[in-house]
Amino acid sequence: MVSVAIFDYGAGNIFSLKTSLEKNGATVDVISSFDQTKDYVGVLLPGVGNFDPAIRSIRDYTAIQFKDFVQDKIPVLGICLGMQLFFKSSEESKIDGLGWIDGSIKKFNFRDKDKLYRVPHMGWNNLEIKQQSNFLDGVKDGSWVYFVHSYRIKPKNSGFIVAETDYGIKVPAVIEQKNFIGTQFHPEKSGEVGSLMLRNFLSECKK
Repeated sequence: MVSVAIFDYGAGNIFSLKTSLEKNGATVDVISSFDQTKDYVGVLLPGVGNFDPAIRSIRDYTAIQFKDFVQDKIPVLGICLGMQLFFKSSEESKIDGLGWIDGSIKKFNFRDKDKLYRVPHMGWNNLEIKQQSNFLDGVKDGSWVYFVHSYRIKPKNSGFIVAETDYGIKVPAVIEQKNFIGTQFHPEKSGEVGSLMLRNFLSECKK
């Protein structure tokens, strides 16, 4: 069994994420501190909540820094808000993000003529796969996944973007840098396609 940890910073979708991981063969602990002695082979940052309390939970309430905990080798999957925390700054917050990936988080800002595009973006959109990724192994271009978000990432280096979706503008949907993987959508709410991605993540954790 693959032993992974979900970091709990008050996100609301932990149960569904934990259940999805367990159905795909993982042993899952929910932790609120990185001062844990148990060895995990993967860590997940879940995806519901606000930027400020989430980043404070990661920075202020653990003696061991997250970066030291993962040691540049443990695979980390950030989902929605969890992915946004990877970046330097967010328009949602006056507090800096973790800064592991250079870039920022921007709020959707559609004009009145773009009433078709509601904020938050909530619903199913298809993926445009831009480059090969083990995380997307077996996922077909055009696959549909489930989004719930009002903010989008804007990485400084577009080479980190693995897949996009179209919501009036091109929105990065999957990013990767070294051992950090991020999804703007929710794999745990995206049916068999999302389950496949979670299995791919767990396979990466085994390596």
